[in-house]
Amino acid sequence: MAKTARLPRARTAAHLLVAALLALPVGVRSAFAQTKVTVDEYNPTAMLKVPSTRVDRARFPFVDAHGHQDLTMDDARLRALLAQMDTIGLAVMVNLSGGSGARLAAQVESAKRRAPGRFVVFANLDFANIDSPQWGANAAKQLEADVRQHGASGLKIFKNLGMDLVDGRGRRIPTDDPRFDPVWAKAGELGIPVLIHTAEPPAFFEPLDTTNERYTELVQFPGRYRPSSKYPSFDSLLAEQHRMFRKHPRTTFINAHLGWLGGDLARLGAMLDALPNVYVEVAAALYEVARQPRYARAFFERYQDRILMGKDTFGGPDEFRVYFRIFETTDEYFPWYRRRHAFWGMYGLGLSDAVLRKVYADNARRIIPGIDGARFPR
Repeated sequence: MAKTARLPRARTAAHLLVAALLALPVGVRSAFAQTKVTVDEYNPTAMLKVPSTRVDRARFPFVDAHGHQDLTMDDARLRALLAQMDTIGLAVMVNLSGGSGARLAAQVESAKRRAPGRFVVFANLDFANIDSPQWGANAAKQLEADVRQHGASGLKIFKNLGMDLVDGRGRRIPTDDPRFDPVWAKAGELGIPVLIHTAEPPAFFEPLDTTNERYTELVQFPGRYRPSSKYPSFDSLLAEQHRMFRKHPRTTFINAHLGWLGGDLARLGAMLDALPNVYVEVAAALYEVARQPRYARAFFERYQDRILMGKDTFGGPDEFRVYFRIFETTDEYFPWYRRRHAFWGMYGLGLSDAVLRKVYADNARRIIPGIDGARFPR
């Protein structure tokens, strides 16, 4: 009896793929060769057919608690921005890039004169001379002037604190460094909130390999990667922030981007339960919430008094529509507006009107001074 020839056993996925391609007709094989794509290029169009709701305007007027604008912009640009805000129902934007001193005063004056009631402005800190024993007291004094004299409605802390801000000897300054204590205390005394961005999405701190779900973004923007050789771990950065929150219970803090815990709502809820002086806003993190709609809806119901609407980069009406669709509809499996942030589909939460009103405006109005209440009719 003639012996049957044995084919070599494919030992890896690559071997299996090669074997499968070799078994195809030449024309089909050629088509595969011509359409070869890399993982960051792969962007399939979903074949799923489900109901789709277009939401061009928020159901209720809203506050964007996380905006970045130069309010001394020329008249034409300001008119265009206001027109877009009107189109989507954005009643008041919080400009977090106010600066300090004369720059802050110019931002506030320009907004009040040319767009009364449409913007409130947060101050920022100047880290010059941070090694001085008097830096904290001086920074607190400047914050008081920025609020009482220059019209600031809050304080914004950028992500350099805790990650990239160093002292004169090149040592990283942690978020809970005691030299900032006078600043946090002064904010509480003045009755203004501190909106603080600490850390980055947790995937940025994970190994850069095939298991990292933000791989596409990190390939496109390598500078966003946070290797352990240069940065503290994600958990240690959050621990610093939460210790600082706990140390200053009389100060209201707004934890930016859901505290980067949108993918771990149980942990985020535990933080909110333990720290009643802390709120969160959803800017540039809502894609995490919208892939877990049942759990997220329950989260929003439970913490409806602690969540603020925010967007970060303005992006125009098309991007805001995705936020509205997530909040207001029960649509299924629709795309986020930047694939590098989320290759998964979004699901609408279908929030009640009562919850929507709080997230869209009421919570921000309660903790941020200077918001024009007349722009939010009931």
